[in-house]
Amino acid sequence: MLKVILSLWLLSLSLLPLAQETEPKADTEQQRLPLRELRLFTQVFEQIRLGYVEEVSDTELLDNAIAGLLTELDPHSVYLNREDYGELQEHANGEYGGLGLEVGTDNGAIRVVSPIDDTPAAKAGIQAGDLIVKMNDNPVRGMSLQKAVDKLRGEKGTSIKLTLYREGEKGPLDIEVVRDIIQVSAVRSRLLEPGYGYIRVSQFQTKAGADFIAALEELIAQQPIKGLVIDLRNNPGGLVPASIEISDALLDGGTVVYTEGRLPSANRSFEASPGDLLNGLPVVVLINGGSASASEIVAGALQDHGRAAILGTQSFGKGSVQTVIPLGDGRAVKLTTARYFTPNGRSIQAEGIVPDIVVERAEIRPYATRVRVREADLEGHLETAGGSDSDNDEAAGEDYSADNQLYEAVNLLKGYHLLSNNQ
Repeated sequence: MLKVILSLWLLSLSLLPLAQETEPKADTEQQRLPLRELRLFTQVFEQIRLGYVEEVSDTELLDNAIAGLLTELDPHSVYLNREDYGELQEHANGEYGGLGLEVGTDNGAIRVVSPIDDTPAAKAGIQAGDLIVKMNDNPVRGMSLQKAVDKLRGEKGTSIKLTLYREGEKGPLDIEVVRDIIQVSAVRSRLLEPGYGYIRVSQFQTKAGADFIAALEELIAQQPIKGLVIDLRNNPGGLVPASIEISDALLDGGTVVYTEGRLPSANRSFEASPGDLLNGLPVVVLINGGSASASEIVAGALQDHGRAAILGTQSFGKGSVQTVIPLGDGRAVKLTTARYFTPNGRSIQAEGIVPDIVVERAEIRPYATRVRVREADLEGHLETAGGSDSDNDEAAGEDYSADNQLYEAVNLLKGYHLLSNNQ
């Protein structure tokens, strides 16, 4: 039985790299199976089956072995068993049970890439950059990323205590979070004030591109748009096609992103079609350290083409592309197959997108001052020449001044509009 299983497993290993590549290859030393190392593997496999203190099934051993092959490659290459693969598909469609966190590994701990909007994690105050060191008082050091994700997810109503370190805090923080069904609304939009639209993209799910275009068209239909803010802060990424659709909506042709890998099929360039839905009107994109992957594709494309000003803080720096390769029987491998580059050839990997205008997030507090007296408050003041001293009747819109980055983004759009009108 062992020899049969191993033969099938080794056959799948030899065929996997060729699954998406049909060009003939020379029979080089690198491409031949490492038979000596595989013999060592079979010896260890057999010793575990025969001598381990508890009985372990062949399936479990092989699952762990495949997972081990991927774990040491990079933080984003993982083996997906049936349950993991099903959850990945649920996640892409925007509904699953858990906390609402995107995480990665960092020197044996679990790093929060970003909490997702309106989820238990975000409501509990977990922040991008937090380092999770314990789950329910159990250390996570050495835990695989997939195992950590499995522990974070769970049934609605169940809770988990996370112990984390946060930059600027003197000691560890314990935060208890109650799991819920995560129904992510990837795109939300509104008018901040007359003429200035806002679109928040929290994740790049399957329908995010189409939803973004619909939201933009709805804003345009409401009233003439002078400028647009696209908020990609704490957006951990998602599906590359959705990021290309969003970039395409604002670019009048040109390259959006290109990828390079070892296989010819991984070397691709994605181009925008002619036509810009905003006809060149100014755009500001907000990013921060929680903006990763597909978010960086959008920010990098719009920045390289001079189509948008990027404002905020440096992004996460995930510049690799993962391909999900189904293995049959409900299992799959998520394998890093390429690096992506912005239109100007910049690699984002471990570097991130540097904003055109750096604005750190700040807490806005009212400034205590004496009561200010205006001319209009003085008894007997002269009336306005037009006979009215009332303020501008134009609707003021919502008060978003507490978000200093968003406030600066709108001020930038207003300045551009004023300068354009004076030319």
